[in-house]
Amino acid sequence: MVAKLPDQAADDYQRGLGTRQIQMLAIGGTIGTGLFLGAGENIAKAGPSLILTYAVAGLMLFFVMRALGELLTYRRAEGGFAGYAREFLGPFWGYATTWTYWIIWVTTGMAELTAAGKYIQKWWPGVEQWQTALVALLVLFVVNLISVKLFGELEFWFAMIKVAAIVMMILVGIGVLVFGFSDAGKTAEVGNLWSHNGFFPEGLSPTLMTLQMVMFAYLGVELVGVTASEAKDPEKNIPKAINALPLRFALFYLGSLLVILSVVPWTEFKDGASPFVLAFDKIGITGGADIVNFVVLTAALSSCNAGGLYSTSRMLRTAGVNGDGPKVMAGLNGRGVPVLTVVISTLVMGIGVIINAVVPEKAFEYITSVSTGGAILVWTAIVVAHMVYRRRVAAGALPKSPYRMPGAPYTNWMVLAFFVFVTVTIAWEADTRIALYVMAGWFVVIVAGWPLVRRASQDATKVKVALAEESTSA
Repeated sequence: MVAKLPDQAADDYQRGLGTRQIQMLAIGGTIGTGLFLGAGENIAKAGPSLILTYAVAGLMLFFVMRALGELLTYRRAEGGFAGYAREFLGPFWGYATTWTYWIIWVTTGMAELTAAGKYIQKWWPGVEQWQTALVALLVLFVVNLISVKLFGELEFWFAMIKVAAIVMMILVGIGVLVFGFSDAGKTAEVGNLWSHNGFFPEGLSPTLMTLQMVMFAYLGVELVGVTASEAKDPEKNIPKAINALPLRFALFYLGSLLVILSVVPWTEFKDGASPFVLAFDKIGITGGADIVNFVVLTAALSSCNAGGLYSTSRMLRTAGVNGDGPKVMAGLNGRGVPVLTVVISTLVMGIGVIINAVVPEKAFEYITSVSTGGAILVWTAIVVAHMVYRRRVAAGALPKSPYRMPGAPYTNWMVLAFFVFVTVTIAWEADTRIALYVMAGWFVVIVAGWPLVRRASQDATKVKVALAEESTSA
């Protein structure tokens, strides 16, 4: 029997997200600028071996999601994984996870706005990156103010466009490889995966150095945990969305990269350009590159919409509910929208507009490295909270979840070791090392802020733990 925790704060949300929207949010969260734009830099750096990096990272994050899925089906928690960090690791870690997740998605939203600025320049080279970023941010701000139903509907169609584009890219690429049509037909062959100085053309080290951007590409997979409070029938829909992740990873990441790198030799890709747009340019389909550019622009707006504004506003509201921030942030309007926290997240994301105006050539790399560093901290909190939960289940203190993570606790330790290794690769290069400096500074801010909210956070934790114990015993 799964324990249910009555949670008024979570119940105040409107259940405006249906099955198809939850499924598409899960898909949309795992297809974004990290793949559509960041893959170009990584292909130029590591060649076809990038496919292996995506496969390994995808496997590790699938285990993270299975751990989160087990927690979500044990009981629904306000704030998703931040609630579990609070319950199993203590009030401080609930507070730290909440605010860290907020800051990484704020910076990710900045990265998506940066990408949107780059994509627009294909059509209007004279438009500055910061101008596009500002317009996109204002439009998404208005959408998120209206209702969660409108947000879910917009994100559904954003995700549909991305999925359709990748499937189309794969089918067209297979057609080029099998039948040899298009301008790329003469040079397109599966042998491109190893014929240009091998599968590891630059050696193993550059392949490992792509892990930072690859992990950023997967950022958003955990959005399923944030949507649980506004999902219909979460006990059914959350496991369904998580179980479909391996197929999605295989199709959207591995499948698309395999086809692209077979159609176009890796040596032709470069930093700052979308490999999808370049591939369609090489194929020579009239208007194809413009269509794909529209798709990758949509992908950037989708990620900024789902992660940058939706998830950050919900995490800020969680801070208000749990005593981790001012109580005024807990408010909802009549449509169930946390207006104040949407406004706060939008204003902070506006810093990304300034960064694009000041250092447009470095904005994307700086911002994504910071997002990746924060994401590793949040994913680590999920995995460790799951380990504590399992220990309490083994001691008979908590009920088993019907949806269990395979291989635990060995898979937990494997994932944690992988995260340590990724952190080492981030520290290895000067351009990404800035992430560790920023995250160290952020941790100082978190520790400094804790005395201001400690009493309220600890009191909220006692109440939630008591409710959980009462629900479990019942």
